[in-house]
Amino acid sequence: MSREIRPIGYIKTAFPTKFGIPRQAGLVSLTAEIVLNKEFSDIMCIRGIEDYSHLWVIWDFSDVPEYKWQPTVRPPRLGGNKRVGVFATRSPYRPNPIGLSSVELVGVSQKNGQTVICVRGADMKDGTPVYDIKPYLAYTDSHPQAVGGFSDAVLDYSLKVVIPKGELKKIPDELHSSLYEILSEDPRPSYQKDESRVYGFRFSDYEIKFTVVDNTLTVKEIKYC
Repeated sequence: MSREIRPIGYIKTAFPTKFGIPRQAGLVSLTAEIVLNKEFSDIMCIRGIEDYSHLWVIWDFSDVPEYKWQPTVRPPRLGGNKRVGVFATRSPYRPNPIGLSSVELVGVSQKNGQTVICVRGADMKDGTPVYDIKPYLAYTDSHPQAVGGFSDAVLDYSLKVVIPKGELKKIPDELHSSLYEILSEDPRPSYQKDESRVYGFRFSDYEIKFTVVDNTLTVKEIKYC
């Protein structure tokens, strides 16, 4: 049986490209906006949503090229050289390229006749289609005793981040903490460990260039795009 699903809207984030996007929701406390299509912007569609602190967002891995899925994938956090089952990962390369993220609800507003839901902690590229939104229920959705498989082994992994003051002042103050969070999570693919390489990614309206030596990430340049 097949069923057609359609987006209810899209998300606006500070990540215009895949590189630099947090690997999981909630790792970076940056705000984003879910813009509902006009068809779904009737205020009755979100009646009661502000009674919840967190939401589940179901979305489309729209940037993943069409290809024949495989039963195993290579998770970046395992260095890209160890295969595990596709259903044991959150890889976008799966039979149905659907993502699931838990985000914090910040607020709701109306802009140009469309409902805008402001959230914190999204891990999606700018413009990603959103299929559905559901309330997060702590009494049933939270499992503090849960075991995280191979992800637990890298749970505490982070980099020391060094950003020269002259570069940091090039971006607005409200983006400082989020940039530090993104960089500390190491945005590089895990199989790339070239200490001489200068990496770069887009963050909001800026290009961030950096190197990583040992366990220290150093920002070389922040450039307005």
